[in-house]
Amino acid sequence: MSNRPPLRIAVAGLGAVGMAVVAALEKGLPGCALAAVSARDIGAAKARLSAATSRDVLVVPVEALEPLADIVVEAAPAALLPAIAEPFLRAGKGVVVLSAGALLRAEHLLELAKEHGGQITVPTGALIGLDAVAAAAEGTIHSVRMVTRKPVRGLVGAPYLVENNIAIDDIKEPLRIFKGTPREAAIGFPANLNVAVALSLAGIGPDRTELEIWADPALTRNTHRIEVDADSAAFSVQIENIPSENPKTGRITALSVVACLRKMGAPLRVGT
Repeated sequence: MSNRPPLRIAVAGLGAVGMAVVAALEKGLPGCALAAVSARDIGAAKARLSAATSRDVLVVPVEALEPLADIVVEAAPAALLPAIAEPFLRAGKGVVVLSAGALLRAEHLLELAKEHGGQITVPTGALIGLDAVAAAAEGTIHSVRMVTRKPVRGLVGAPYLVENNIAIDDIKEPLRIFKGTPREAAIGFPANLNVAVALSLAGIGPDRTELEIWADPALTRNTHRIEVDADSAAFSVQIENIPSENPKTGRITALSVVACLRKMGAPLRVGT
């Protein structure tokens, strides 16, 4: 049995993903322990936590998290990423980022990590095949294409739709609502397309990756298909994710964070 103390984990944000991570930590992840959480409404957060744990967990403002933990899981609105990540990176600690799209607007975080010895981890999230994409990127990738299809309710209200006066509430058949790059999608769909940014970061970047987004009234699951052509392999993969209580996020997203944390304290790691 290891004599190393467990990694102290902070969770920033108590939405569907944050609460699932809290529940998993409280159930028991070898090598990890829940140290603190942060949320905008501290009173409401304490009430939510009472359903996930029988002990008193520290609930503090975002700026008070860093001294309490070794790693922070960012599961908050994308705009809060810098405030959550900067203190941990300056201290040479780890940040698990769910709002991958926000990294494209906060590239100084990568410089902070390099300068101070911190690390930013983007978990697999709602996609499949990132290990293969990352491996192919060690050689030459010729092209990466992703097609995302989502139920209408998971896309309604996205800034891109509002700004371009695209109404999808009453569509009767699939409608392509976006064609472009993950960098563009990260701005227009900040709550929806972190998965596309994660794919681009694993592969050929947010400006060369091709992306389509479809709204489909017949779907009940978030569906992502990627096609990769490289000098080492050509492959395509597809995943259909069951939405969580937040229709913009699949259940598997939280589970990928749990799997990521489990790897950090495990004697055996499978996959790159």
